[in-house]
Amino acid sequence: MKQGSLSRRDFMRGALAAGAAVGGLTILGATSRGQGKVLTAGLVGCGGRGTGAAVNFLEAAKFLNTEARITALADIAREPIEKTRTRLKEDGCEVPDAKCFVGFDAYKKLIDSGVDIVLLATPPVFRPAHFAAAVAAGKHAFIEKPVCVDPVGGQRVIELGAEAAKKGLSVVAGTQRRHQKVYLAGRKLVADGAIGTIWGGAVYWCGQASWRKPRDPGWSDLEYLTKNWINFVEMSGDHIIEQHVHNIDVMVWYLGALPTLAVAVGGRARRKTGNQYDFFSVDYTFGTLKGVHVQSLSRQVNGTWSREGEELIGDKGVMRSGRIVLHSKERVAPPEIPGHDNQYVQEHVNLLDSILKGKPLNEAQQVAESTLVGIMGRISAYTGQPVRYTDVAKPDGQYGKLAFSPTAEDFEKGQVKVPPDDVIPIPGVADE
Repeated sequence: MKQGSLSRRDFMRGALAAGAAVGGLTILGATSRGQGKVLTAGLVGCGGRGTGAAVNFLEAAKFLNTEARITALADIAREPIEKTRTRLKEDGCEVPDAKCFVGFDAYKKLIDSGVDIVLLATPPVFRPAHFAAAVAAGKHAFIEKPVCVDPVGGQRVIELGAEAAKKGLSVVAGTQRRHQKVYLAGRKLVADGAIGTIWGGAVYWCGQASWRKPRDPGWSDLEYLTKNWINFVEMSGDHIIEQHVHNIDVMVWYLGALPTLAVAVGGRARRKTGNQYDFFSVDYTFGTLKGVHVQSLSRQVNGTWSREGEELIGDKGVMRSGRIVLHSKERVAPPEIPGHDNQYVQEHVNLLDSILKGKPLNEAQQVAESTLVGIMGRISAYTGQPVRYTDVAKPDGQYGKLAFSPTAEDFEKGQVKVPPDDVIPIPGVADE
C-alpha cells in the first residue's frame, strides 16, 4: 500500500470496486462445478490454531459443495500430529502415516508430498521461510497471522506475495475479520460516508495473560523456545503483533491507508518467563489522512478489565467493530453480505473458490503491512522513540535491516540459543 495524496474516501471506494471485481464472487460461494479436481492441502503446525484451520478448510469445501482433502501433516513433534489426525478423523479425513512428517524440516517434505495448498500455522518466526518454500514450489497458501516478527521478515513476505501473484497463486491470510460479514458490511458503509469525515479512533485488545511454560531443567534451548514460544518476542513478535494485529488490520483496512508515525509506551509488571511486555499504548498518526490519530491499546494482565474491538469516530457517527451508530443514536442497517456465517470458514471458502475459478486472491501484502504497523508500535515502545512506517518497511529504513535470532533456518540447523528470561527492553536504552 503506497502512501500518496489520494483522498481517503476516493481510495476506499476504489478499493471496494476492485474488491467487487476481483474477489466479490468468492463471498457468494458460487464456485464453478464439474471441474473434477480434488484439491489437496497439507497442514504445517498442528497446534490448536493449525488444527482449527484444517477443520475450517474441510468445512469450507462442504459449503462450496466441492471436494477437498487434508492429505499431509507436519510438525516438529509427533504428539500434536496425532492429535490433529484424531480430530480430522471425526470429519472423515484420514491422513496416512506416510504423509505425517516430523522435524524442523518437515514442511519441506510436506510441500514435496504433492499437495496443492499449504496451510501455515506454526509460530510466526517460521512464517517467512515456510511461505518462501511454498511459493517456490508453486503452492497456494493459507498463512496464519502474524506473518513475521521483525522488519526483514515483513519485507520478505511482501516480496513473496508479489512472486506468488506472478505465478498465479492464491494466498489467504488469517486476518479473518476481512472475511467476516459484520466487518465487510461496516467497511462498505464507512467507505460510502455513513460516519462522515473520520476524526480519529481507537483499537483494543486488552485481556488476560496468555499461557506460559516454566523451563524444565531437562529441556534444551531449542525445546524451551518452541514450548514457550508465545512468551518470546523472537518467536511471536510480542502480543501487540501476535494478537493485536487483528485490530490493527481493521484500522488500516477501514482507513485505506497506513500510519506514517507511531509513538508508544509500554512495560512489564507481572509477566513471568520470556521477554515480552505486559502492555502497549501506541498513538498512530495517519499523515496521508490529514493527521488522523488512532490509539492502539493492548494488554495481557490477569485480573484486569477486558476489551477487544475497534472504533472510528466521524462527524456523523461511530463505527464500533463493524457496526454503525450515528451521533443521533440512530443505527444504520448494514447491507446484506452473503457467505458463511463463520469467518474462520469463510476465509477458506474464499481461498478454495479463488483457486477453482482461476482468479487468484492474494492477501500477502496486506497482512504483512498490518504486521509491520504493529512492529512500528512495538519498536517505539521498546525504545521510547518515534518510529515511521518507512523505518520498518524499507531495507534502508532506520530499522529496515532488523532481524531477530534465532531464525527458522537456525532451528533447522539446531543452532539455537534461548534469550534470557525476564530481561526486557528498557526505553531510552534499547535500540529495538
